Amino acid sequence: MFFCSISGEPPQDPVVSSKSGQVYERRLILKYINESGKDPITGETLEEGDLITIKASPQAPAPRPPSATSIPALLQSLQNEWDAAMLETFTLKQQYNALRQELSVALYAQDAATRVVARLMRERDAAREALASVSATMGVAAPPTNGDVEMVEPQEAGGLPEHIAKQIDETHAALSAARKKRKVLAGYVSPAAVKTFTAKHTIPSLHSSSPAGITSLALSQSNPSQFLTGGNDKIVQIYDRSTDKVLASLKGHTKKINHVAFREREGESTLVLSGGADKIAKIWSHDSASGEYIPKSTIRVHKGEITGLAVHPSSTILALSSTDKTYSLHDLNTFEAVFRSAESDEPFTSLSIHPDGTLLGLGTPASTIQIYDIRSGAIVASLTPPDSPPFTVNTLSFSENGYHLLAPDSLSSVGVWDLRKPKITTSIKLGDGFKVNKVSYDSSAQLLGVAGTEGLRVFAHKTWEELVRFEEGGETSTLAFGQDGKEIWGVSGRDVRIWGLPA
Repeated sequence: MFFCSISGEPPQDPVVSSKSGQVYERRLILKYINESGKDPITGETLEEGDLITIKASPQAPAPRPPSATSIPALLQSLQNEWDAAMLETFTLKQQYNALRQELSVALYAQDAATRVVARLMRERDAAREALASVSATMGVAAPPTNGDVEMVEPQEAGGLPEHIAKQIDETHAALSAARKKRKVLAGYVSPAAVKTFTAKHTIPSLHSSSPAGITSLALSQSNPSQFLTGGNDKIVQIYDRSTDKVLASLKGHTKKINHVAFREREGESTLVLSGGADKIAKIWSHDSASGEYIPKSTIRVHKGEITGLAVHPSSTILALSSTDKTYSLHDLNTFEAVFRSAESDEPFTSLSIHPDGTLLGLGTPASTIQIYDIRSGAIVASLTPPDSPPFTVNTLSFSENGYHLLAPDSLSSVGVWDLRKPKITTSIKLGDGFKVNKVSYDSSAQLLGVAGTEGLRVFAHKTWEELVRFEEGGETSTLAFGQDGKEIWGVSGRDVRIWGLPA
């Protein structure tokens, strides 16, 4: 702060003399120069041009007047500031109480609405169950709603309809004959090339963040850039990798999605299939005119969580397994349930269809794999690993040549069953900390993949050599082999990760 050399007070418009270096109030020094023409301190000749303006930044506030510097004046000033603070606090309290009341009213209204919706949903479900029971008793199908056909339980668990059995036999004859002559396609990736796989692409933050997590994955064969995911958020998403866009978000489930699949058949619309923890499976059909996926059917045959979903090699049959100890078959042309098995001794926890289409593999929580003849519904084999502590067979996969079955054989290892004997050919130890989430053979039967709590690992068939492991994403919930085996897809949390040949 400056002080005027004439008045001794802080100047309002300060200037400095270039002759003496003293600070003056411009108004006072100009008067003095006009009267004497000299510097008041040094007596040297001084003109207005010798004065230099001082620019203070920030501007210094004017000092309090002497009357405000006394103790009574300071006390009064503090009292005024206190009163202002109290008034502002009182106003804020009033606004706070008003907001609390408004929030309470809104919460009560939301709670009431939730209760009403829950009651209506219970009444709707009860009405649907009653309608299904009446329809089954009368031998008629329940009426469709907005094109979404409700599949009800078949009247009795008899044999397959004749036309379905014929389709299975024809598919088996064609595929088994061709498989004997089949060789690895030219251009298919070799086990040696798999060893060079590196991270190629990551698609982050799919599905909702609450509850987070992708539970299932399926790749399109007709359009390799598109893939299908199901999540804990009860939504099925179709994503196009080439455009990095979600093509569709399909809703209808009330609990997490456990399995998803495409049904792609030349000359017919693509079907999207899903099964969830809400005991139902849903089917959507792609409408080529609008580009949208339209609900076609809701399957309510099972009374327990859907634990397995697979499309038969004929592309006309859908197989489902459930914790209600049964599995079922459904016609994808008519969307009718054609078979439901009798209750087993154990719940079913996983499902896979043999590549020839005549066998069905079903995992159980009792360490056992039941092999069924899909045509008769009879058990043809029961596979149990010897000397193994109890565990749940939560995933299994037939090899493309039809001779082997890959499945967990303990809590931290996977076994390869030779179906011709049947016995475990080899057991691959994964480490005590590794829990198996998903196993899969590739389409050439050269490679097998295992996804679990410590990432994703790929092994060579026959030599059982570990070719590569990917641990950067942490726990991997599921996996899939891409076209010609040149890519491996895995899911970690909400991210889809792709590994392949280096560029």
